[in-house]
Amino acid sequence: MTLSISDLMSRAPVVPVLTIDRVEDALPLGAALVKGGLPVLEITLRTAAALPAISAMTAALPDAIIGAGTVTSFADLKTAQDAGAAFIVSPGWSQELSEAALQRDIPILPGVATASEVMAAAAAGFDRLKFFPAEAMGGVATLKAFAGPFAKVKFCPTGGVSPANVASYLALANVICVGGSWVAPQAAIDNGDWVQIEKLAAAATSLR
Repeated sequence: MTLSISDLMSRAPVVPVLTIDRVEDALPLGAALVKGGLPVLEITLRTAAALPAISAMTAALPDAIIGAGTVTSFADLKTAQDAGAAFIVSPGWSQELSEAALQRDIPILPGVATASEVMAAAAAGFDRLKFFPAEAMGGVATLKAFAGPFAKVKFCPTGGVSPANVASYLALANVICVGGSWVAPQAAIDNGDWVQIEKLAAAATSLR
């Protein structure tokens, strides 16, 4: 059964946004995050290791739900799905891409940055959206402003979300979860410090 994007967003308060440079890091990284309580992982399609990492994690981590981020085209969608991605995330709004995801039966979290894009997405039937880049586009204040005219829309703010402001985002009624990379610092990945990453994941899990 294909999970809905709403189901996926509700699994944990934080969706780790991961840029993986070395395929060998994928499994211990994913295992640490899942053990810490964050099962929904977004692997950005920004490196050559991304697709092999998605395949490896999907095969070896049954308790994880592995998705692909930075999906900007149909080609990205197809290669990510073929690699085993269970959902996709786009940085911006594309009706064509979102409709393609529906046709291929893969959940999509489309990105929006403005009221006009929220309107376009909602008109196309998408009411679970990524707000990106969150801090650059006004952050908590903008999401509060969206709450009135877009009462049925729920968001996953991503971009600039950190331990310093995450509680303010999660306190909003129209925010289900946030996307963030602070739970997997690059230095910790490079050093193989999976214990630190598990602790950061556990701290993030306790935010809700």
